[in-house]
Amino acid sequence: MFSASDVGQGELSSYSSRGRQKLESLLNKNMRIRMTDGRTLVGLFLCTDRDCNVILGSAQEFLKSSDSFSQGEPRVLGLAMIPGHHVVSIEVESDSLVGTQGFGSSQ
Repeated sequence: MFSASDVGQGELSSYSSRGRQKLESLLNKNMRIRMTDGRTLVGLFLCTDRDCNVILGSAQEFLKSSDSFSQGEPRVLGLAMIPGHHVVSIEVESDSLVGTQGFGSSQ
């Protein structure tokens, strides 16, 4: 981690801008979020905040299974907010990276 005193203002602004661009590129992509209690939520990444809270749309919840080969039936949540301190990992679903358009796109 670094502070503003370690980096010039221009470099800090550039770093912040790249981070914002990366987050914007992930909007409306399918994300898989693993939580501290073992649950996994899958849904569309809609937004985040400075506390790393994440909002997913069209979210589904998968419970931690004792059998690693069976995921079980998902529970449909719809819109879900995941507190940042409960996030263990975030992955972009690979199928959402290839040829998928976000909401409101015209093809």
